[in-house]
Amino acid sequence: MSTKHSKAAEEFLRNYDKVTRHDQTFWSVRAKRDILAYELKEWEQLREAASNIKKHTITHLADYLEEFERNATANGAIVHWAKDADEYNEIVMQIMQAHNVHKVVKGKSMLTEECHLNSNLIKHGIDVVETDLGERILQLMGLPPSHIIMPAIHITREQVKDNFAQQGILEKNGKMGAESMGVSDKTQLEAEADPTYLTRCARYHLRDNFMEAECGMTGANFAIASTGEIVVCTNEGNADMSTSVPLLHIASVGIEKIIPNYDAMGVFQRLLARHGTGQATTVYTSHFRKPRPEGEFHIILVDNGRSDFLADPEHWQTLKCMRCGACMNTCPVYRRSMGYSYTYFIPGPIGINLGMLKDKDANYHNCSACSLCLSCENVCPVQVDLGTQIYKWRQNLDSIGHADPMKKAMSQGMKILFQNPKIYTTALKFAPIANSLPSFLTGIKLNAWCKYHTMPHFASKSFHEMWKKGEIK
Repeated sequence: MSTKHSKAAEEFLRNYDKVTRHDQTFWSVRAKRDILAYELKEWEQLREAASNIKKHTITHLADYLEEFERNATANGAIVHWAKDADEYNEIVMQIMQAHNVHKVVKGKSMLTEECHLNSNLIKHGIDVVETDLGERILQLMGLPPSHIIMPAIHITREQVKDNFAQQGILEKNGKMGAESMGVSDKTQLEAEADPTYLTRCARYHLRDNFMEAECGMTGANFAIASTGEIVVCTNEGNADMSTSVPLLHIASVGIEKIIPNYDAMGVFQRLLARHGTGQATTVYTSHFRKPRPEGEFHIILVDNGRSDFLADPEHWQTLKCMRCGACMNTCPVYRRSMGYSYTYFIPGPIGINLGMLKDKDANYHNCSACSLCLSCENVCPVQVDLGTQIYKWRQNLDSIGHADPMKKAMSQGMKILFQNPKIYTTALKFAPIANSLPSFLTGIKLNAWCKYHTMPHFASKSFHEMWKKGEIK
């Protein structure tokens, strides 16, 4: 049974400094997004165009997928189709066994997280090395991503230093890392957990793995139907290293990542980084169309429930999401509860919706992790109505057997109260009596509100009473 979001969040909330840092970090990214948005007069037109392109593409998905396969095959790529995670993992294993792969270097891919690829490869004796710095830090710590774009943003540099020391990365690469910064003694750099120094150490550590790997894996931000190529956007260039050293390249692509052509790519490219990290564009935007000379390029198109999502009349537009993370950056609940509080591997507003589409019984608790402020809808680059969809899920919880009994009882009580004016008026008249009750009654911890707030005082006069007496005009 999954842990409730509220229970998991409560553990995170015990550390006030950590919560504050997490909240401020993501709000600063949201602020950068707003600054860049205001610089473009056509901002809302871009969002509208992106939404319409995605609507068109996913409602004509079969046509565009077939077009992509034809063009990718003509380019020399080998295209595979996987209906679910098991079939996807089986295809990957068949390719790697055919090439006698012992080590694979991976770019960041939430699809591989979704399909539990790493654990499957490790089970078969294949060494898996995440090459995105944040992902590698978490992999060495045995932790999953907490955000889809900035997976390790919750980890402090002191934690990184301690982990690198435990893994022997500082011992093996520390001298080179210090010398590359023009410093002869690395002692002070390690003591201060200098971010540049730690990054240099990680760079040397990863460089060895790039050179040793027989296979490189990437995800894909976009798959262009008209040309049969995939596009990967990174800030570290790790996708380029993963595909330029090993002769074997395997790309994992969710079928919703298909877009029609370069014109569409131009729209999404202007939106992706601005929304995700507050940059005008990513440092690297890499297009992969053909295999390397003497190499192989495999593209695995993965469904894993996406066709079922498309068939849902109320929630199919969730497939428009291009995984920028903007909804998480702005969400007041995510910012104050962190990604690990959610039961689905993708947190935040988009994760709530995707989790419910994937498995309602496992992820229904997440529906409460939303204030319905709709800030996520206001920032979504493809105009997914995320908050509205969460509201719809909430309305259906009773029909799927997951409505909270206490909330049902409270709702019934409120219904009686508001449908009967006499009861309502009487309740208002006597409500101020509660102000005189001792705190051990009003502040009882069984009341979730009282865990972090004091109970509000009732006004001595209600609005209705003041209006009737002419005290408000």
